[in-house]
Amino acid sequence: MAKNILTRSTTFYDEYYRKPGADKKNTTYCPGCGHGILHKLVAEALEDFGVRDRSIFISPVGCSVFGYYYFHTGNIQAAHGRAPAVGTGVKRANPDSIVISYQGDGDLAAIGGLEILHAANRGEGMTVFFVNNAIYGMTGGQMAPTSLEGQVTTTTPRGRSIENEGYPVKMSEIIATLDAPVYVERVMLADTKSIMHARKAVRKALKIQIEGNGFAFVEALAACTSNLRKQGPEAMNWVKEVQQKIFPIGVKKDISDDFEAMRREHKKVKFEELFDLLDVHELNIDKEKVQKYSDKEVRQHFKIAGFGGQGVLSLGTVLSEMGMRHDYEVSWLPSYGPEMRGGTANCSVKISSRKIGTPLVDNPTLLVAMNRPSLDKFEDAVVPEGIIIYDSSLIDRKPERDDIEAIALPATKIADELGNTKVANMVIVGAINEKLELLSQEVIMESIGDVLKKAKFVDINRKAIGKGAEFIRNMG
Repeated sequence: MAKNILTRSTTFYDEYYRKPGADKKNTTYCPGCGHGILHKLVAEALEDFGVRDRSIFISPVGCSVFGYYYFHTGNIQAAHGRAPAVGTGVKRANPDSIVISYQGDGDLAAIGGLEILHAANRGEGMTVFFVNNAIYGMTGGQMAPTSLEGQVTTTTPRGRSIENEGYPVKMSEIIATLDAPVYVERVMLADTKSIMHARKAVRKALKIQIEGNGFAFVEALAACTSNLRKQGPEAMNWVKEVQQKIFPIGVKKDISDDFEAMRREHKKVKFEELFDLLDVHELNIDKEKVQKYSDKEVRQHFKIAGFGGQGVLSLGTVLSEMGMRHDYEVSWLPSYGPEMRGGTANCSVKISSRKIGTPLVDNPTLLVAMNRPSLDKFEDAVVPEGIIIYDSSLIDRKPERDDIEAIALPATKIADELGNTKVANMVIVGAINEKLELLSQEVIMESIGDVLKKAKFVDINRKAIGKGAEFIRNMG
């Protein structure tokens, strides 16, 4: 019996091979940290319920992110606060999975506040474990939404004041007001008795998902010993004597006895049906015109940058759309400042004959710089022997690197001569394609109207593309 109690749950890896460093046997958590205790309770429950193999642990930024070191389950890392949104997608796509959103207070109650509320309000079939240690534990001890009145943190050196920072946010009480959640309870991890009670809450929350596909939320009061600067027993006493007074433990909502198992319809759609459902239809492209291009080995990464209003994003859209019409794998990812028009903007475009792992372009094979700040910002990122095409009408310097090919293209001047400076981006499209011999110029000309969807500008855009190609040909 003693052996069974002391043996590590099979829901944990025998060796934490994902954990950096030489020590693969011990966790990263400080003595007395609530994360390690809650991990143990969750792991034992998954093992006892026999659902480890279909469980998916989702953790975002913060100390909760370390969960993937330890849990021998499915694991997905999410952006800060987005675990409930990711969990929603996982559960909808895999209804039989057991989805666990494991989050800290800085994550769930701050940047992820609306994510968790909407997931709870929809009654998503997931279990949320929320560690409330009243601090941003990993990132330096900043004030969290749950930090207590008077609590000293790195961002409230005189203590949190109600007048300045407001009241601590009580997430369990907020979520309990919603109709859809089945079970909401706040527990604490402060002594043997409270941990054993937390164990029951963890199991009940998971069982509600396993048996009824209901939304359950367990908040666990815990100590961050490092930021409290208290040893384990002293920190646990702080949870009992201080934190619990602000965040009273107990069941906030429980309708599990009356809750009927929820089964969302999971309609399986055949691939060929997607086109009609999405109102997308196969393009009428002459295969002979694109064959010699689509058979090529291609791996081009573009960074296209300039001011908002210059057509930076449209330039990227045209390249990616045209690449798709040639049966390439393509991606387009925009990035722009708070003001689209007049602010800085850029986009990442990939055109490849292979599968694309990520749409982000950090090191472009070809940089398009439509203004001086863009050239200054991205010149050094271009790969050696890459290409920089810059609008010499607007940029008053040449690229400084001697390991790339620089093309001074007066795109705005050419567009102005055509009668509209707004088609400078299409001048660049023509130049890129002529330089790389990437796409069928004939197909581009035929399709540009479909892509831009502005019939009255089709002719001038075609002329601009032709002028860009002509400029490259005349370079010799």
